[in-house]
Amino acid sequence: MTARLPAFAADILALFEERGAGLAEVAVLQPADPFLDMAGEDLRRRIFLTESETGEALCLRPEFTIPVCRDHIAARAGTPRRYGYLGQVFRQRREGGAEFLQAGIEDLGETGTAEADARSVADAHALLSRVLPGVPLAITLGDQRVFEAVLAGLGLPRGWQKRLARAFGSAEQLGAALDDLANPVSRAAPDATIAALIAAGERDRLAAHVAAMMEEAALPPSAGRSPQDIAQRLIEKADLRSVRLSADALAALKRFLAIRAPLEDAAAVLAAFAGETGVSLGDALDIFTARATAITGHGLPQGAIVYDAGFGRPLDYYTGLVFEIRSGGSLPLVGGGRYDRLLTMLGAKAPIPGVGFSVWLDRIAALREQQA
Repeated sequence: MTARLPAFAADILALFEERGAGLAEVAVLQPADPFLDMAGEDLRRRIFLTESETGEALCLRPEFTIPVCRDHIAARAGTPRRYGYLGQVFRQRREGGAEFLQAGIEDLGETGTAEADARSVADAHALLSRVLPGVPLAITLGDQRVFEAVLAGLGLPRGWQKRLARAFGSAEQLGAALDDLANPVSRAAPDATIAALIAAGERDRLAAHVAAMMEEAALPPSAGRSPQDIAQRLIEKADLRSVRLSADALAALKRFLAIRAPLEDAAAVLAAFAGETGVSLGDALDIFTARATAITGHGLPQGAIVYDAGFGRPLDYYTGLVFEIRSGGSLPLVGGGRYDRLLTMLGAKAPIPGVGFSVWLDRIAALREQQA
């Protein structure tokens, strides 16, 4: 399963060395559960699943962030530490082929959030500038932390905050959630037993009933979410259907999602939104402002970076900065962001902050061919 590396891979490896990112070696075959639990709905649907001889759910690695973090924890490595990687990943139903090459840098344990975020954006831009010289690049930033601060500031119930936060990064899912929030529709449970168990709050019995239904349908837990996860989702959905957002709060949320501004103006625009709507952004705005200042210090092209309040990335583990880099109307060449809870969820005994990015090498190769 070793793909032939393009000629410009040498430039990427040289940049890793210059930026102090040691090359990580990551196994192709990975435990499936971390991806099924943490990687986001879109990626979950495209994972190549298999089983070990002992019945453990395994998969071909669909990305590098989770495996790099797992290996860091297993090695009990000190922090801060930077890892570079370059290798194949595997995803079903992908335009351009199911096997493709990714490269990237994961920055683990750096406690200066704003500075580490800025360095990640600058490193990604430097990598693309090196392998695509002269190609104009456009950077879009979003912020999961700011979005969640707006949800909390609007007084949304915790269940709705979780649903909207999970939908951030998918325009379709977010739009559907907002429609449900504005006009909740009563939907019948799949069967009378499920409805009764939800009404009684019998979480364990509901999970057992779901497990029996999955077994009857010959669906093993490794095929997707566990019975406990499904039971929790069914209860959450029932709770969500009882909530309706006021017209003023819904208007404020839609106004926030429509914000789009050059990075140098974005902090002021967010502060104005907070002042006019009465939605407190707290330390999320402070971190945003410090990050914008730090990014400016890296000397990236003026006007090349835009903050889009509605921009997210469809991976469940992001907690703050999210970003992508494109050239014109191309598919994203880079995607990345901050994931401060991920390593704890993967088993780290103490919190380890993290930020990183991935680069799609096949898309870079296609642009280089166009240049040539």
